[in-house]
Amino acid sequence: MDTIKTYIEENKQRFLDELFGLIRIPSISSISEHKPDMMKTAEYWKETLLKAGADKAEIMPTTGNSVVYGEKIIDPKLPTVLVYGHYDVMPVDPIDLWKSKPFEPEIRDGKIYARGADDDKGQSFMHAKAFELMVKTNTLPCNVKFMIEGEEEIGSPSLTKWCAENKDMLKADVILVSDTSMIGKDVPSITTGLRGLAYVEVEVTGPSHDLHSGLFGGAVANPANVLAKLIASLHDENNRITIPGFYDDVLEVSAEERADMARAPFNLDKYKTSLDIDDIKGEQGYTTMERTGIRPTLDVNGIWGGYIGEGAKTVLPSKAYAKISMRLVPNQDHEKIAQLFKKHFESIAPKSVKVKVTPLHGGQGYVAPTNTPAYIAASKAVEDVYGIKPIPFRSGGSIPIISTFEQVLGIKSILLGFGLESDAIHSPNESFPLEQFFTGISVIPRFYKHFAELSK
Repeated sequence: MDTIKTYIEENKQRFLDELFGLIRIPSISSISEHKPDMMKTAEYWKETLLKAGADKAEIMPTTGNSVVYGEKIIDPKLPTVLVYGHYDVMPVDPIDLWKSKPFEPEIRDGKIYARGADDDKGQSFMHAKAFELMVKTNTLPCNVKFMIEGEEEIGSPSLTKWCAENKDMLKADVILVSDTSMIGKDVPSITTGLRGLAYVEVEVTGPSHDLHSGLFGGAVANPANVLAKLIASLHDENNRITIPGFYDDVLEVSAEERADMARAPFNLDKYKTSLDIDDIKGEQGYTTMERTGIRPTLDVNGIWGGYIGEGAKTVLPSKAYAKISMRLVPNQDHEKIAQLFKKHFESIAPKSVKVKVTPLHGGQGYVAPTNTPAYIAASKAVEDVYGIKPIPFRSGGSIPIISTFEQVLGIKSILLGFGLESDAIHSPNESFPLEQFFTGISVIPRFYKHFAELSK
């Protein structure tokens, strides 16, 4: 494996220069004015795959943003790995909290700071460079296909149909994904579960227009006040969600599995210090790790209404809004949960206001087995580099399309992520340690080697 180390060392700066070129394109899928940037990013990925050694790479249209597909088939009889990643990124707001320009990558303290540095440009780019390494050193042991999409951050609305239409082209033995995190820099782990997601927007309407808060306050329902009260009622005193039927399909994790999860090192004091909080809060009867991995949640992601500009404007707002996400565990259906939320939220609203609930997007949860050749290969690859066996754990995050892959393509996914909790994905000052980036490039070829051997 000295070949891997040598190739990385000889090409480190070029790898970073090429990654930075990708990061500089502001491919924000949720903002329509960035549509040209989406195509520009797809073109960048196409050229990256071709230069890395793909037999072919093309930009394939969908009903939304395009998918970049590439492949190298060295022998149809050998196993095939399908690499999935996404080239779209989250918005950068609030921009004033960034210490450097979000689309001008900057290295500080051994980390790349930029939007997409980790999620998912940095992590998906590791696969392109690991693929290049294997091709250029004649060590590629199996077939490779790439599927890089541009809508993951908005729920991958076009990908299900595209996958169904291209099922034969996408045939593979396993899907390899790096869009998750490790427990810690020195605590290697492999994600074996993801939570599902139901995302809704609520609108509360009172009077037909904003009113003077002095002349009408106390006589007319204030939508902002009502919204706050409605949201507060969605959790009880034990922080359980109060929506009827919400927990009906939740699969309780066994005591044995909870004990296995507890092997992961976790320091509560360090956790609180890193977040600058005095105490934690969550569903009673579960640890912090369990609350973020095996239990469903409901959180407000944004709330607004009335005057929010500088200075004072004494109005009683006509409308108030909130965006709410519900993270779901496997066996909870996101469409069912969205409808349960809608029914409950509308039923508890007072007659003094009108309530509208709009489901925006969602996806199912996912659990991966740990006894397959692909998982064993990933575990061996990580152990080769870190010297210790990785811990399997369930992530609190969601990648809705992963469960869809299994349903539509019939292929299991391996979630071999190298991000860290401190990378601040989706937040200002997103980062990705250089060490994690290059470690990922080192681990991935080893996965291919072990997978090819175990698949014989």
